[in-house]
Amino acid sequence: MTNIQEKIQEELKEAREVCDISGTNSPECAAAWDAVEELQAEASHQKENEPQKTSLERYCDDNPDADECRLYED
Repeated sequence: MTNIQEKIQEELKEAREVCDISGTNSPECAAAWDAVEELQAEASHQKENEPQKTSLERYCDDNPDADECRLYED
């Protein structure tokens, strides 16, 4: 997800530059900000689709040797 965050930052910078050059009411400025919004929406969508870990899973990630995190095979 860091790749999309980097792209968002790049598009933000570009949108600001375009708006400074062509004016805040220009079609170019509006299009640049639309591109930023689309990337932000995609990042939000990707975050929603990530599987959420339970508190036990997060604990075991941090403490793999804890008794609660032992895995037994039958």
